[in-house]
Amino acid sequence: MSLLRRTLLATALASPAIAQPVAGGRSVKLVVPFPPGGAVDILGRLIGERLGPVLGQTVVVENRGGAGGNIGADAVARAPADGSTLGIIGVTTLCAAPTLYKTLSFDPQKDLAPVSQITTGAVLCVVNAATAAKHGWRDFPGMIAWAKAHPGEVRMGSSGTGTTSHLTIEAVNRATAAQITHVPYRGGGPAISDLLAGTIDMMFDVMPALMPHVEAGRFKPLAVSSAKRLPFLPEIPGLAEFTQLGLGHIDIQSWNAIMSSGGTPEPVLARLNQAMRQLAQVPEFAERLRPLGYTVVTSETPAALSALIRAETPRWQDLVRTSGVTLD
Repeated sequence: MSLLRRTLLATALASPAIAQPVAGGRSVKLVVPFPPGGAVDILGRLIGERLGPVLGQTVVVENRGGAGGNIGADAVARAPADGSTLGIIGVTTLCAAPTLYKTLSFDPQKDLAPVSQITTGAVLCVVNAATAAKHGWRDFPGMIAWAKAHPGEVRMGSSGTGTTSHLTIEAVNRATAAQITHVPYRGGGPAISDLLAGTIDMMFDVMPALMPHVEAGRFKPLAVSSAKRLPFLPEIPGLAEFTQLGLGHIDIQSWNAIMSSGGTPEPVLARLNQAMRQLAQVPEFAERLRPLGYTVVTSETPAALSALIRAETPRWQDLVRTSGVTLD
């Protein structure tokens, strides 16, 4: 890091005007609703390192994995409504879960309070490189053709039932009749470990935890879930390019938001929103995430995030219906 950038970072984090604590100055818990090692965990550790100095108090990261992120979200929903517990909550929990699950222990739009969006990004389809070489999977249509010829034999790991990765493969299966077998894990980290070992064959997942293995040649990327190609992966097609497979309508963007407990006072939410926006303006933060596929996006106000959740919910409800998945 250059001397100028170090100076800017130190000034931004140490400014008395910024370092205004919440929850009486007590430690703030940041819940990561997935186990260590996955993409959201990487994001959470990065936020945890930087949010403390911005707030002027300790931030402790806690992993609460399971149920596609719902266990962690439920923990945030049940916490004191004073800003002392935050969570990195994904779009599927906020917008898809009420349609996806027959019963849900919390209402995402009532029991969670908006702070700020923090990232957005498409999910990437990768396969084990050795498996791809063995079966001759040179591209996404080739993998789908092999899967259709060998029903149930291609095993796709996901970061959990009901997550973006799960809904994406179900939509692909429904459109292509590929019959790829879904293997849910309690988070992206365990799934990636099994993909490296060849226990499973492929994944759709957000990119931060996948890209190091792509760059090392252990994973072969085949597609991104967005309709358009990504600037930093211009050679990898978007799913919507495969119109011959019936995927022309697919455009899936996964995003994460910082949420507090429902009922958190508006001044506290506004202070936390200010802190997240200040954190995101530090160049190093975006630079650490950009090569891994995350784009940093913040909400101007908590109300703006609330409006985004309302606007996105119908689209994710449609994706759930397209996937044909319902869960207890």
